[in-house]
Amino acid sequence: MAEVADASEGVQADESAVELGGYQQELKRTLGSFQVFAISFAFISVAVGIFGTYDDVLRNAGPVGLWLWPVAAVGQTLVALVVAQLAARIPLSGSSYQWASRLANPKIGWGFGWLTFCYLAIGVVAVDDALASQAFMPLFGMQPDEGTARMITLVVLLIQAVLTVASTRIVSMINSTAVGLEVVLVLVLGVALIIAVAVTGDGATANLASRGVTLNASNYFGVGGGLMAAMIMGLATLVGFDAAANLAEEAKDPYRSVPRAIVGSVVAAGLLGMLFLIALTVAIKDIPRITASDSPVAAIMRDQLGPVMERVLLAAISFAFFGAGMVVMAACSRIVFAMSRDARFPAHQLMRRVSPRTHTPIPATILIFVMGVVLMVALPGAALLKLITASTILPALTYGLTIVLYLAVRRRLDRRKGAFNLGRFELPVAICALVWSAVSLFVLVAPAEALVPVLIVVGLILAGGLFFLGLLIFDRETLETEPGDVRVSRP
Repeated sequence: MAEVADASEGVQADESAVELGGYQQELKRTLGSFQVFAISFAFISVAVGIFGTYDDVLRNAGPVGLWLWPVAAVGQTLVALVVAQLAARIPLSGSSYQWASRLANPKIGWGFGWLTFCYLAIGVVAVDDALASQAFMPLFGMQPDEGTARMITLVVLLIQAVLTVASTRIVSMINSTAVGLEVVLVLVLGVALIIAVAVTGDGATANLASRGVTLNASNYFGVGGGLMAAMIMGLATLVGFDAAANLAEEAKDPYRSVPRAIVGSVVAAGLLGMLFLIALTVAIKDIPRITASDSPVAAIMRDQLGPVMERVLLAAISFAFFGAGMVVMAACSRIVFAMSRDARFPAHQLMRRVSPRTHTPIPATILIFVMGVVLMVALPGAALLKLITASTILPALTYGLTIVLYLAVRRRLDRRKGAFNLGRFELPVAICALVWSAVSLFVLVAPAEALVPVLIVVGLILAGGLFFLGLLIFDRETLETEPGDVRVSRP
């Protein structure tokens, strides 16, 4: 009886978290602790991230560039700890949008929400385009072709939209399966590669300190140089851990499950990624040949384990890509829903609607699908690539601003009993996280080729600014009031 009473109290506390925010509970709470973790881990998708960026590391910094991965992992863990502190206090869909709106003011919150929306909307296209060109087409022996890749991407977007609309439970089931498969894949492949190298002698631990084809490269250690560019693998992969916070209103016991998922996903991805990178690098037989390959990870698998294992890898990676793309779409639809129910997003009356049957925001999900279609159809290859590159800058900017927000309001935050809390370590962790965020943002914008992506980010901010200006002129009250309150102290 006591267990039933505790469970009942937990459900009531989950519901009251939304009610204190001034909303009704419209989204269905179906996500358990592992499923919440799987959402953040699937968004990060360490195997997908390494699969898509390892070639850049080899070309820019050589195999030795892998040692920047643990640096990025530690830095992103610090950021995740700060984000978790906020998620433990305001468990509402919209994450940083809600935090900034309620702890600073709605105008600042709108800016956080717009940046997050832009990042996630582009991220869906980035993941699915990579799925088509880097995993699905090689799996079936299809020759590289941009038109074919775009058609496959459109089909994948449609399937993801249908599943995301159908049920949050379906999304969580697919992601849980993808996460389990990815963890097993990384561990098994890592061990298999080490065994293969030990048995055949093809490979070398010396690879871990090799600069490879960059041995005589100029400006290797300079600002924006080759070594700095290798940091992008970690920065582009170990992001999106706050996806669990975007689905907080669908999580059970969100005060604890969401913060733990945020931090745990980064730590798990960092450790698994490091093991996988070491195994991959040691297993390289011919560094110049592998560096020149379109898919170095698949080439290493083929060399060491044969073509059958390469196919298995590509099939598993394709599924992981699919799961990651679906999580990004779900998270983006929730930020649209969260802003729309506050009347702070274009066509908000439509975008705030939640299906009474599926308990999912169908119009918001369809919007993400339509935007993906427009980007794939309208943008030429070079422009699409620049847009995708710009999406790596947006989360770094948002995380940095989130940490600034936390430092500004931390003294007036309540400590909820049983919720995630850093205690006396919160200030040093937040300061270190802020320094790291500044460094990571500099790494992303310093290279000369980052100019166009930076301009794209500025353009997206200005585009949102026009809508924001319209709200200020025609509906100022919307940007000056909140639907309700949450359990935080006010000055």
